[in-house]
Amino acid sequence: MSDRIHITAEPRTVTGKKVKRLRRVGMIPAVIYGRSEPIHIQLENLALRRLLRQAGTTNLVDIAVADDSRTVLVRDVQSHVTRGDLIHVDFIEVDMKVKIAAEAELVTVGQSAPAAEGLGVATLTLRSVEIESLPDDLVAEIEVDLTKIETPDDVIYARDLVMPKGVALLTDPETTVARFEYEKLEEEVVSEEEAFVPAADSVEVVGKDKEEEFED
Repeated sequence: MSDRIHITAEPRTVTGKKVKRLRRVGMIPAVIYGRSEPIHIQLENLALRRLLRQAGTTNLVDIAVADDSRTVLVRDVQSHVTRGDLIHVDFIEVDMKVKIAAEAELVTVGQSAPAAEGLGVATLTLRSVEIESLPDDLVAEIEVDLTKIETPDDVIYARDLVMPKGVALLTDPETTVARFEYEKLEEEVVSEEEAFVPAADSVEVVGKDKEEEFED
């Protein structure tokens, strides 16, 4: 179940190119959309950054605007390409009684038997899966139990993941999630120059006359 995060925002009347002025005074423009007409808001830069670190895209956020409060999820974050400064944030308002889709990050637990024997490592082939649930049941992570890889040929599929209560998997169940990879041994690569070392008596010494033949 997601933890509810609270933040206070101010209504925003500045739009378009004029929003640059907001950023110069430490305020970040944002918008709430989804259930009704979009609401343009502005939030204090540092407070918004803390919120984004805590909330991710699956934790519910209560945004207080004037005398109203909206329950939302972070939908899109725009940052400057080089500086990383926040430019704009989109929030989507949710209906607590309606299921929504979201991405959940995959995290590994346990160790595969072949890895324990030192044969190699079990690695994720997928970073996240798509899930569906009521807003209050959303989770940020889904565990991948690597102990299910008992032999080097074993593969973990999306269908093998254990979904928390109230959460359904939307990703194709046949999608590969994790597999075992043997440890690669470093091979000594010998270049052609190193592989062929002519005998001393087979080396032709190019004299002055020979050099002149190559000078065109």
